[in-house]
Amino acid sequence: MKEPFSFERGRVVESTQGRDRGGFFLVIGTEGTDCVRIADGRTHRLAGPKKKKIKHLRAKPVLLNLDAIRPEGGPIQDSDLRRALEDNGFAVERSLCKGG
Repeated sequence: MKEPFSFERGRVVESTQGRDRGGFFLVIGTEGTDCVRIADGRTHRLAGPKKKKIKHLRAKPVLLNLDAIRPEGGPIQDSDLRRALEDNGFAVERSLCKGG
């Protein structure tokens, strides 16, 4: 099935396979034609983004300008990614207990 949206830098995606299934991420970069680097600022940080195959992702209609995420300037941080995802309705439900 062909995805209706492209996997370009700044696209919000949902993981459909693997341990991170159901999680929302931002595409940080592309690797060839079938892989991208994704990060959410929590489980996969900017310092070590996850390499994921495009066929294991579902693109969402939200495209963020990563250069404009940090209005005060400077490099993008993990907290900026978390805030951008939360502001666009892709918040992660967190539990109070550590295991769940």
